[in-house]
Amino acid sequence: MSRPALEVADILRGHGPAWRQAHAGHVSLDQLKVMSAIESCRTAALGGHVARCADCAYTAIAYNSCRNRHCPKCQGAAAKDWLAEREADLLPVPYYHLVFTLPAAIADIAYQNKAVLYDLLFKVSAETMLTIAADPRRLGARIGITSVLHTWGSALTHHPHVHMIVPGGGISPDGQRWVSRRPGFFLPVRVLSRLFRRLFLEKLVAAHQAGRLSFFGQHTEPGDAKSFAALLASLRKTEWVVYAKRPFGGPEAVLAYLSRYTHRVAISNSRLIALDHNGVTFKWKDYRTKGPGRFKVMTLAIDEFIRRFLIHVLPKGLHRIRHYGFVRKRRLRRQHRTRP
Repeated sequence: MSRPALEVADILRGHGPAWRQAHAGHVSLDQLKVMSAIESCRTAALGGHVARCADCAYTAIAYNSCRNRHCPKCQGAAAKDWLAEREADLLPVPYYHLVFTLPAAIADIAYQNKAVLYDLLFKVSAETMLTIAADPRRLGARIGITSVLHTWGSALTHHPHVHMIVPGGGISPDGQRWVSRRPGFFLPVRVLSRLFRRLFLEKLVAAHQAGRLSFFGQHTEPGDAKSFAALLASLRKTEWVVYAKRPFGGPEAVLAYLSRYTHRVAISNSRLIALDHNGVTFKWKDYRTKGPGRFKVMTLAIDEFIRRFLIHVLPKGLHRIRHYGFVRKRRLRRQHRTRP
């Protein structure tokens, strides 16, 4: 595979030092580590190895990868390894794709409380799915979920949401049979949305009362108890976005989807177009526009491009791929072996 003409690493190597100096004291240690890793990736700074042909003595030097989970170059190989492990676990049933998105006002709070709010987004969205699926009026079964966190919009803005891959059915409460979803239908989106909203706001209030949330800069106002209560009151009246797509065509389609989403970073090198005195030009998708016109080109000042890229650095230790309920065939087999 040929190297892209422009990479995020090129931008950071050329302009990262000046950006760090200009923003000294306002860049987290995690962000600094990501910048350093990407700048050093596949360069002599990380060392490498030499391959030499025994017949013609042709020599090639291959430098080591940084293997950072935010590096556009490294995540392609990581995705292939992860998918190879997941392929044997797919069930011979239809799979559904759902998306749980945080409202803009909550996303603003998450911007300053990433570890807490991203964790809540994972747990509450999964609890919502498991609860509604277990309802005998809906599916009446225990389902499995693979959740993937994305924190960005196509223009690198902060837009936290969780993508879910869910088999179209589940295990009956007694563990004796498979319960299939109704043809063409899985779970009601509006019911999911209402429960997601209620559960999330309940847990957000608990986190606020426990002093687990921080507010600073231009977002200090919600930290006040009265302002926070007013914010929650308005959020209870708005519709929260839960989106369900049509089921995948089969296991191959599920794998193709996962290969695009599981190890994606805020922007891939393939979307970059140019780096010049005007800034960084890249391709993006405007989801508010339908048809071919949704694919557009944007130019950001270099300083702003680096800032937007770095706001998607995840807190240390936060897993962006999580599994809930049953997911894997071997877990199903183990359940059947251990059932009395």
